[in-house]
Amino acid sequence: MAAFFYALDLTLVTKKNIDLPEALDAPREALRTQSGVRLAYYADRRGQGRPIVLIHSINAAASSFEVRPLFEHYAGRRPVYSLDLPGFGHSDRASRDYSPELYAEAIAALLTSVVVEAADLVALSLSCEFAARAALLAPDHVASLVLISPTGFSRQSLPSPGVAGTAARILNLPVLSQRLYDLVASRRSIAYFLGLCFVGQAPKSMIDYAYATSHQPGARHAPLAFLSTRLFTPDATDRLYGALGALRGLVIADQDPFVTFDRLDAFLLARPSWQRVRLAPHKGLPHWENPEDTVETLDQFWRG
Repeated sequence: MAAFFYALDLTLVTKKNIDLPEALDAPREALRTQSGVRLAYYADRRGQGRPIVLIHSINAAASSFEVRPLFEHYAGRRPVYSLDLPGFGHSDRASRDYSPELYAEAIAALLTSVVVEAADLVALSLSCEFAARAALLAPDHVASLVLISPTGFSRQSLPSPGVAGTAARILNLPVLSQRLYDLVASRRSIAYFLGLCFVGQAPKSMIDYAYATSHQPGARHAPLAFLSTRLFTPDATDRLYGALGALRGLVIADQDPFVTFDRLDAFLLARPSWQRVRLAPHKGLPHWENPEDTVETLDQFWRG
């Protein structure tokens, strides 16, 4: 999903926590990273062949639900895993320093401790940067990298570390942070901004799950770190994607209301092991709006 934040809504959400169902119809398991973060992940090991690891995006209401069409398609065909990143879904939502390094460590922990053999790694939006970091941390555990509507290819500069740090401190003020999150996690905001990520209508099931996952204890911490811009890596084109060496890569990118791909074509020209497919029209979620062409594109890439 696009790396977006939900706009302020003058209607405050109810502060009552909501029961969170499973995002996927698969066993949910858990592991802990070396730094002690508890991670939840879904696993379907019935299939044969190289494992697939799916990584959802970062936003106010992210979870493994975002990759549901891909998980459902490959379940039983190939071993497939989906990780709830720290601060989202059924994973640990404690108040901590959420950082790119933390997210890369989480993905690498799943790859090295659970999946073990080299996997095809698929990530959405800002999590594409974390997936690239994880591939650098555990190169023997990543066979290929698929980036769906990735961040990191824009010419637009990020705020300086000082500005981002100041924003993070302000957003972490206890009363302000909860009130702000109450505003951005309203059903109206969720429905509106999810709607921007679809050419057609956003599925009601996605809106419902996004609302439920955004109303869990500690749900505000990771999204507010995202709003501070501290989770983005400056010059990710060269520092992350460009550092991946001979790793094969596929970028699926057409239009996105929150992400631009200004540097992508020049990047691809210098890397014959990478390719771009548009799968138009979509706005960051082709596996929801065009699932058949998406899985056909993935299968062709992986066979190549």
